Amino acid sequence: MASARGTGERVEAAGGVVTRVGPAGVEVLVVHRPKYDDWSLPKGKLERGETHEAAARREVREETAWECDVGRELSEHRYIDRRGRPKRVRYWQMRPLRQERFTPNDEVDEIRWISEAEAATLLSYDSDRRLLGEIDSASADPRGAGEHG
Repeated sequence: MASARGTGERVEAAGGVVTRVGPAGVEVLVVHRPKYDDWSLPKGKLERGETHEAAARREVREETAWECDVGRELSEHRYIDRRGRPKRVRYWQMRPLRQERFTPNDEVDEIRWISEAEAATLLSYDSDRRLLGEIDSASADPRGAGEHG
C-alpha cells in the first residue's frame, strides 16, 4: 500500500466488498491483517490525486491480487482512527474478474472466500458486518470466478 494521504485533517480511504456466487450461494472475500490480527474487508488510504473509486479498486488488487469491476457504492464509514484522526472510508460492491498470484505479506497474510453467514461471524468489526446487509446478490459474480478456498 502506498503512503497515506488525507484531505485536510480527515483521512480518506476506500475499499471493496468483493462478492461472487459459490456452491452454497453468495461468498465474500475477506482479508487477515497480521499487524492487527483481525479479519476485515480490503481497504486503504487514498494516494494524492486519486479518486475514492480508483483507490478502492487499487486497494482490493494490492491486498488480494484480485482485479475487480466496481459496482454500486455502499454505505461509508466514519470513525476516529488509531491515531485520533477522523477517517472516512467509502465502499463499493465489486465483482471479481481475474486473480494474479496472491503472496502473503506483512499487510495481508491470508485471504478467504466465505459465505455471508460466516463473514458475519469472522469479520472483526461491526461496521464491516453491517455492510454485508447491503450486498446485492444479483450483482455477485454469476460465474463464481476463480478458485474456491
